[in-house]
Amino acid sequence: MAVINLLAQWLLPVILAGIPLYGYLKGVKVYETFIEGAEEGLAIALRIFPFVLAIFMAVGMFRTSGLFDLLARAISPFTTLFHIPADVIPVVLLRPLSGSATLGLVGEVMKTHGADAFVSRLAAVVQGSSDTTFFVLTLYFGSVGVRDPRYALPVGLIGDAVGFIAAILVCGWIFG
Repeated sequence: MAVINLLAQWLLPVILAGIPLYGYLKGVKVYETFIEGAEEGLAIALRIFPFVLAIFMAVGMFRTSGLFDLLARAISPFTTLFHIPADVIPVVLLRPLSGSATLGLVGEVMKTHGADAFVSRLAAVVQGSSDTTFFVLTLYFGSVGVRDPRYALPVGLIGDAVGFIAAILVCGWIFG
């Protein structure tokens, strides 16, 4: 245990000092290379900012418009048929749009029901078993200028659906 504690204390500082030192010993102009990388990173951030802003605005409008609750109520007969808790539906609907908003919903579910409740565990597994498909497509395709995502959206949403179904089945099997 003492070795693990020693590693935990010193590993990050050794890495942070070791990488620039290794580059310097190999003849790399470390500071200049760092500055060039920072400039390139800032340029990329400025190029993708409009796409990130657009997806955050869409998520905000989706949540505040009431459409979110309307969709959850519309599919509730289907979800009750499969014994899916109603509090998980917003997590399933919002996950393809925004990871941070979904994390907030999972936190609300856990605060309401407790972290060990089935609905809380299911919400957490649903969040971990899917991706923010629309956000990823908007950010990555927008940053490189792809205008026709072709099959990326259907494949991403199918992947999300498989993740949701697997989360429901596995949680029902393990925790149910």
